Amino acid sequence: MDPLRQSPSPSSSRASSPRTLSCERLGYVGIEAVLDQLKIKAMKMGFEFNIMVVGQSGLGKSTMVNTLFKSKIWKSTMPGLRVPMPQTLQLHSVTHVIEENGVKLKLTVTDTPGFGDQINNDKCWDPILGYINEQYERYLQEEILITRQRHIPDTRVHCCIYFVPPTGHCLRPLDLEFLQRLCRAVNVVPVIARADSLTIEEREAFRHRIQDDLKTHSIEVYPQKSFDEDVNDKILNSKIRERIPFAVVGADREHMVNGRCVLGRKTKWGIIEVENMAHCEFPLLRDLLIRSHLQDLKDITHNVHYENYRIIRLKESHALPQGPGWVNLAPAPPPAPTGTRASPGPAKMCRWAEDNSDEDF
Repeated sequence: MDPLRQSPSPSSSRASSPRTLSCERLGYVGIEAVLDQLKIKAMKMGFEFNIMVVGQSGLGKSTMVNTLFKSKIWKSTMPGLRVPMPQTLQLHSVTHVIEENGVKLKLTVTDTPGFGDQINNDKCWDPILGYINEQYERYLQEEILITRQRHIPDTRVHCCIYFVPPTGHCLRPLDLEFLQRLCRAVNVVPVIARADSLTIEEREAFRHRIQDDLKTHSIEVYPQKSFDEDVNDKILNSKIRERIPFAVVGADREHMVNGRCVLGRKTKWGIIEVENMAHCEFPLLRDLLIRSHLQDLKDITHNVHYENYRIIRLKESHALPQGPGWVNLAPAPPPAPTGTRASPGPAKMCRWAEDNSDEDF
């Protein structure tokens, strides 16, 4: 496992603990009941998930979010209604609580209208990266308080869905420049938007060109190879990486097809079923974001991206002295005048508590 995946531990400089030995049990203890306790506690607290959608106007970002969660998260624009194009990049966030079978999910979606829509798109990614870092800063400021909340509100962006226009050629310089910066700060999942405008052959060729562009420019999108924890993760994630970017179609309206009610887009040639793998790869995107990797997205955000930001901020504030894992709470005392002897004082030092100390048990 990549060393970046592991949070730096203050105890790394200490001698290693004695080897743990398994012992023979004489009967049933009930350790497995811990899983039920965790499930009950998690269902009471609920879950938080924050995603960002980035792409040019008209690529179906709002519709895709509504399709993912089968809810009216964003209000779609009525057909034929002209919406004025924003002159500058603006960020809009909306939060909803979605409940399914007793499980509550607090979902926050951040849209970026105006991205890539201007004639001059120089540094149009600055507001987006600034917003992502601002959420890290908010969490850090709450975390370093002496009296912390039992549950720190998590507004950090766990995943960014990047919508690639279906040009059929390759990634634009704007896409490459932005993705190189974005992948260092957040988990990025690229998708080919409005994939129904391409034939199957064009779609596959476009996918391979994008994969070549990402490899050539060292852009590592989610799921990252370096974070595969075991063989099973490597097998599953390898299959996902072969299909990224997913060719998706969004639709938030239902139609009758052979007596079945399906989500889809109605065209002159028929109905494009978004949940039909023969029509598009929306099911793969949904499974990745919700059914198989949601918690992993949150874990990598906390243990890698946020941790990198936290280290940089603490170094900038000169809070890290020479010793690993120690934080100096007071500035260094001024030098004693010549000919006098400085009186020794207690060292004002404290240890940083590990965020997930219970997981190291």
